[in-house]
Amino acid sequence: MHLTTPRRPPRRLSRGLSLVELMVGVAVSLFVVAAAALLVSTQLTDNRRLLLETQLQQDLRATADIITRELRRSGYWQSAESQVPSQSNSAVSPNGYLALAVDPAASAAVNYRYRRSSGSESFGFKLQDGVIKACQGETAVNCEAAWQDLTDAATVSITDFTISTVREGLRARTANGAAMTLPCPSLCADGTTDCWPRVGVRELTVTITGASRTDPAISRTLTTSVRVRNDAVALSSEAPGNRSCPIS
Repeated sequence: MHLTTPRRPPRRLSRGLSLVELMVGVAVSLFVVAAAALLVSTQLTDNRRLLLETQLQQDLRATADIITRELRRSGYWQSAESQVPSQSNSAVSPNGYLALAVDPAASAAVNYRYRRSSGSESFGFKLQDGVIKACQGETAVNCEAAWQDLTDAATVSITDFTISTVREGLRARTANGAAMTLPCPSLCADGTTDCWPRVGVRELTVTITGASRTDPAISRTLTTSVRVRNDAVALSSEAPGNRSCPIS
């Protein structure tokens, strides 16, 4: 009896990665890593830019808030009621703190006055060397010394600082500081109201433009308006001395 041995199928030779396949795999991996690195770098750049923009915006807003709060106090004094006309024709006292001067030619300098418990009476803001400076003094004249930095020169560079007295939009229907007549019990000697006192409402627009010191390409502009709370009351030269209204 003859036994036949079953034939085994031919064995396939085992193969590894070829050099070309290995190089293609490395190239694809490098593309993936490069795309991931670019994505991370873009996110880090955008996050850094967002932080700088936020810091710049906060610095400008804080500066504008300080300036507007200070300008709003202009003209304050402890005896403001003394300049208000009364029905009894009592004597009035003029407000010696009404001076508020804006000088665009002097780097947008503004000088104003009000009475503070510390004794300071004169104040001001100005732009100098990319920094907004503030000043306060105890004399009746404008600040001429002791200017202090209001903005941080290490983080923000102020490129424009403007204080405008021009009213815009619907508010432009009346001029800034336009005098309105305050009624008195009686007319003037000539039968007119020319000797009646007048009050002017003063409004200012503050514009600040600044750029980041770290990235000068990042720039922001902030505009805000402020109305001086202490209106400017003016007595006519035709009114009797120390009085706001004509004597009945």
